[in-house]
Amino acid sequence: MLLSMPLHAITEVYGEAGLRDRFNLEIARLPDGDRRQLEDALALASRLHADDRRVREPYLNHLLRVAIRIVGYYRIQDVDVLTAALLHDAVEDHPAELAELPSDLSHQELTDSAVAALAKRYSPRVAELVRSVTNPEYDPHRDRNEQYRTHVAASLEQDPWARVIKVSDFTDNGLGVIHTTDDKARSSAMKYRPLVPKLRELVGRADTPLSLAAKDHILDQLDLAEERFAAILDG
Repeated sequence: MLLSMPLHAITEVYGEAGLRDRFNLEIARLPDGDRRQLEDALALASRLHADDRRVREPYLNHLLRVAIRIVGYYRIQDVDVLTAALLHDAVEDHPAELAELPSDLSHQELTDSAVAALAKRYSPRVAELVRSVTNPEYDPHRDRNEQYRTHVAASLEQDPWARVIKVSDFTDNGLGVIHTTDDKARSSAMKYRPLVPKLRELVGRADTPLSLAAKDHILDQLDLAEERFAAILDG
């Protein structure tokens, strides 16, 4: 039954345990070495984000949904991409813990060291995928949401595989706006809605490494997310 349930439905009914079960079902057909790497990545993500929450749920739920969507709906079995999906917020949110360094170092030093730690533990490719979807240090004198959108567009231009991770992340955030508080939903809609056209364009590119069926699925999800953003902002 878990294999046929929408991910947010699993979250509502079974919580983190249900998402873990779904993830294990999705990766059961992968080679033993790939499964061991993903189990290690999930354990690392669980440790780094143990105290993090997304309003009503453990933060780990979001990471699990992003990875499950890639393997289950996009039909991607690339272990590096799935590893990076589980750890896509690790460098941004917990660079000092990941790099095992003092937290008072500069933002760039911590970021570079955390990326290096991922490269050593997994592979340079995993590390660079995570770097591609990691937000930079923002200029406090400029609009934060605009800086986010500019960074996303620029980084995804350069890395087609990072698009796969980011669009799953974006889909989870976009579809999930109906599962959060009113204030969080409105702030998310303001942040994400202007990015939808760019993501549509990137998904449709010939070098985006997804099947036509996966691209169609994603475009449908982006349409639904945009409808939800519009209902929140215009309603």
